Amino acid sequence: MGLFLTGAIMITAASPYFLINLAKAYLKNKNYKNYDKRKIAQAFSYLKRNGLIILKEEQGKITAELTENGKRKIKQYQFEELKIAKPESWDKKWRIVIFDIPEKRKKAAREALRSKLIDLNFFQLQKSVWIHPYPCENEIQLTAEIFGVTRFINIIIANKILNDVKAKIHFGLL
Repeated sequence: MGLFLTGAIMITAASPYFLINLAKAYLKNKNYKNYDKRKIAQAFSYLKRNGLIILKEEQGKITAELTENGKRKIKQYQFEELKIAKPESWDKKWRIVIFDIPEKRKKAAREALRSKLIDLNFFQLQKSVWIHPYPCENEIQLTAEIFGVTRFINIIIANKILNDVKAKIHFGLL
């Protein structure tokens, strides 16, 4: 429960109306009386102590604001839960992710990127060329940002790839 509250607070804290949203969510639950106010206070304390939020008092109201470290943690959480949504029908366009990350400088980042592309079910067309049939630009941008390789990655949207039969089989499009 504490871990859930901490995660929920971290995600909700991105909103300028953080405490209002938290209070509404708290009161909407039929069993809100069962929530332990101390646990909520502990979650706030944990987030503040770990530099994830800053509590401010303005005009008699307390607000919570994410720190840069808190924003990074949210991105990390989003990254771990990252999935590419499959639309009802394919728009017949390929999303081609290409990258050229320098060997000496970013070998670990390159390997991590490849691993994440596999996790996201991309099809490897060539060594540093991966394809996916569904919109994934935001997911790739977040991934590149997390690994610090944004300037080495490009995304191309193409209507056709010659010899794409294996890729279509991979994605169940045939």
